[in-house]
Amino acid sequence: MPKIHDISLTLTNDLPVWHESRKPEFKRVRKLEDGDIANVTSMKMSVHAGTHVDAPCHFLKNGDSAENLPLEILIGEAVVIELPEVEMISAEDLKQIKIPENTKRLLIKTRNSKEWEKKPKEFHTDYVAILADGAQYLVEKEIQLVGVDYLSVAPFEDLVPTHEILLKAGVVIIEGLDLSKVNSGHYQLYCLPIKIAGADGAPARAILVESP
Repeated sequence: MPKIHDISLTLTNDLPVWHESRKPEFKRVRKLEDGDIANVTSMKMSVHAGTHVDAPCHFLKNGDSAENLPLEILIGEAVVIELPEVEMISAEDLKQIKIPENTKRLLIKTRNSKEWEKKPKEFHTDYVAILADGAQYLVEKEIQLVGVDYLSVAPFEDLVPTHEILLKAGVVIIEGLDLSKVNSGHYQLYCLPIKIAGADGAPARAILVESP
């Protein structure tokens, strides 16, 4: 059997969320120990909590919503690259890494992934993200999907340009990946966002399967 890497964050009440956003809330509202016929849990959370996919309407006025995210792009061969030393990902950084030709799905592992190993409870703003020129370079390389290992593809202090460049070009964005146990290389990606009508994003389960 091929090895499967679960690159999704586990949703918990303590999971870090975007700055000043409400943390997920999972509450057992029916309990077998209380005499109920089944255990039932309710949840309240942002569609951008944990591992999730941004829909175009997250930043584009006339962009499509989560139920129409293209599954054919969210499933298929993906390349993981590692940029462990960079503070922000520029076009020059991406050029130096030499992304393989014909790559359509790119996942970027940075020092962010080490943070997930520590099981943090608070959001931090100094995460590694993609600068606008890096986003433009990915568009020029005809990347169709980019995945990052923190809660935003864009820098905390400059959110709009990177998102707009990618989403306007039809690039699918996965945020909140945990790549701490994954090495650079080629994999099969399977990422299925929840089908939520009208939403600007959707939580997802994402896995990588090692290529034979």
